[in-house]
Amino acid sequence: MSLFGLGSRNQKTFRPKKNSQPGSKGAQLQKHIETTLGNGNLKEVIRLPPGEDCNEWLAVNTVDFFNQVNILYGTLTEFCTPTSCPVMNAGPVYSYKWADGVTIKEPIKVSAPKYVEYLMDWIEVQLDDESIFPQRLGAPFPPNFPDVVKTIFKRLFRVYAHIYHSHFEKILSLKEEAHLNTCFKHFVLFVWEFQLIDKRQLDPLHDLVESILRQ
Repeated sequence: MSLFGLGSRNQKTFRPKKNSQPGSKGAQLQKHIETTLGNGNLKEVIRLPPGEDCNEWLAVNTVDFFNQVNILYGTLTEFCTPTSCPVMNAGPVYSYKWADGVTIKEPIKVSAPKYVEYLMDWIEVQLDDESIFPQRLGAPFPPNFPDVVKTIFKRLFRVYAHIYHSHFEKILSLKEEAHLNTCFKHFVLFVWEFQLIDKRQLDPLHDLVESILRQ
């Protein structure tokens, strides 16, 4: 089974969020994303459509990237286990502890799969909270919305960093690197366009990020 084949995914890990409701602004923006993706120009895909609200654009894309990373990691659960990956890291230099500020206030060291489980649960809570990600047309976004989005993207990057550092050989052996690279390129261009991640946070994949940004 292909690494990114849907038949191999872990159902517990793979939890795609529903797209925006039909007729909503989010649904219109979602359609715009799908249309522009078809032309293969990722720099055009990530650009804020003329006249659109930036927060709406960030919200729709946050759901999309959450789903994308969910699919990618969900197919790796067979290889990413507490035994193989006892620490959430990106190579020997970078490691990440988990805290959500609510149930886990002090950062704790956990395995990579446990970190990703905590992360996806936490993101789902944010996406389901109407006071943060409003669903009603015209409903206001909270003042801290950009900060919430930045935290989500910063943590999603860590999943990409772990995949590249710990599981890329498996991906290469299955000849699925092109799909992963395209997803990551889309991710990097988006976070760079909207300044969602501090450049220092991207250091675990510095060379790859720089090559994407130079293209």
